[in-house]
Amino acid sequence: MIGWIVLIFISPFWWSADKFITGVIVTLLAFVYAWLIVQSFSISNFGDFGKLDTVMALFTNKTMVTAGWVHYLAFDLFIGAWIKKNSRSYHIPHGWIIPVLLFTFMLGPIGLLAYFILRWFYTKKYFSGNFD
Repeated sequence: MIGWIVLIFISPFWWSADKFITGVIVTLLAFVYAWLIVQSFSISNFGDFGKLDTVMALFTNKTMVTAGWVHYLAFDLFIGAWIKKNSRSYHIPHGWIIPVLLFTFMLGPIGLLAYFILRWFYTKKYFSGNFD
């Protein structure tokens, strides 16, 4: 939650917030994720990602469910930081970004889609700047 609080409420006043979020919080989540995966995942599990039933079976283990949750936390926050940084480069007002960030927090890919649509309406450009 600290990362999202910084992103939504503090980042308009702290231009290095995205560096703090990705450099500290997302990195810590990535370490936690790696530690959880090492606890319960083996090389033989790689073959289990080909079918939905076998992926669901992996998530009967509480450690793997926690790892999945941390995975979402890290990636959604990283995408939120990217949205915030990218929106600055297009001078999109922070107030327009807040609902997008809330969608990203709760429904990751829908928030990203909402940002692409918002940016397209604001700039009339879809593809330019996706990786700035």
